[in-house]
Amino acid sequence: MGGEEARPRGGGGLRRAGDKKGPEGGGRRSGPAPGPPLRGFRWLWRQLRLWRRWPRGGHKMATAAAGALGLLWGWLWSERFWLPQNVSWADLEGPGDGYGYPRARHILSVFPLAAGVFSVRLLFERFIAKPCALHVGIQDSGPYQAQPNAILEKVFISITKYPDDKRLEGLSKQLDWDIRKIQCWFRHRRNQDKPPTLTKFCESMWRFTFYLCIFCYGIRFLWSSPWLWDTRQCWHSYPYQPLTSGLYYYYIMELAFYWSLMFSQFTDIKRKDFLIMFVHHLATIGLITFSYINNMVRVGTLIMCLHDASDFLLEAAKLANYAKYQRLCDTLFVIFSAVFVVTRLGIYPFWILNTTLFESWEMIGPYPSWWFFNGLLLILQVLHVIWSYLIVRIAFKALIRGKVSKDDRSDVESSSEEDDVTTSTKSPCDNSSSNGANQVNGHMGGSYWAEE
Repeated sequence: MGGEEARPRGGGGLRRAGDKKGPEGGGRRSGPAPGPPLRGFRWLWRQLRLWRRWPRGGHKMATAAAGALGLLWGWLWSERFWLPQNVSWADLEGPGDGYGYPRARHILSVFPLAAGVFSVRLLFERFIAKPCALHVGIQDSGPYQAQPNAILEKVFISITKYPDDKRLEGLSKQLDWDIRKIQCWFRHRRNQDKPPTLTKFCESMWRFTFYLCIFCYGIRFLWSSPWLWDTRQCWHSYPYQPLTSGLYYYYIMELAFYWSLMFSQFTDIKRKDFLIMFVHHLATIGLITFSYINNMVRVGTLIMCLHDASDFLLEAAKLANYAKYQRLCDTLFVIFSAVFVVTRLGIYPFWILNTTLFESWEMIGPYPSWWFFNGLLLILQVLHVIWSYLIVRIAFKALIRGKVSKDDRSDVESSSEEDDVTTSTKSPCDNSSSNGANQVNGHMGGSYWAEE
């Protein structure tokens, strides 16, 4: 053996530096011939055992991995990106006043709070929103059930939910049914998969309640804040601006609510804009989180309150629509349109963007995260322009026709979408929609409201 340590059979193990093959390393080993090389789990287990014999190599691997993670962590929290010049994270470790300075670890408290908000929502919808819906005459009944038919059900599930004229003629001959009767069956079958108006009313009432409460809280908090009256105070002594309890709760509650929307989006009414709203919620959460970690919370409170000013009006209009108060619905939507345009195309660019772009440049100067933050705000302004155009077009139609027509924005509720143009023709089966889900107020074909 020549004093050589035993190596695993098949040459599948590791060798120490200085070990040699062949005669120079002690010649061939005596004993039985080596078996087939180890494979799979047995090979991996042997390598792990041998790796433990050479702690020096394992220590190098662990050191390299730790170094790579350290570089990644350092890049993620680079002071050159997040903070102005001559400011470090150590400078913000001090307690300051109140709740100290915003820290990234504060965000962790949002997740249990979001779960709590979601639980409160379930209780609210069950014990408050549902009785209110029943009180205004919304029935707790499911949609009209289509007449059982195996052939039509197979076509509906496997082929199409919207058969064309050629397929309708073929089904008419096969079943000896009138084409109009088959169209009614498909319309009722589509409505059968849609949630009742009661469910939509409860969801909108929850959002209306939260938006109204958080808006009132924001107004009350900002009324006594100096940066509401002088936006230059948003950047005075930045970033050494300690948190107050009111500011902390305002930010954390807004963030928890949007995280709860992320959770509930998978259980709420399915909409055609599911992916768009998912990205919207992510962008909102990212912007709120970014401004908190970067301690731009003062201007962040102004932005949140400004956006909440119109949200509760939209939800109120949807509630009026579900309850079939059409005149109130149209009035609230026109008011919502006016508030939306004034806040998003007037106050936001000339007040918010003015302070984030020009006043902050003058007082603290630009740095990498400053550019990133303002880039997100400018993208938001582009969306404001698009949404305002679509909303104004709907409001204009409401004023001309005396009723609100279809919401043309991208986030239209698919559960309330008009199924096909045949519903515009009066027929006996037009009266078979359940609970007004497709004939709310006689002309809207269900709620075409969308949420921002």
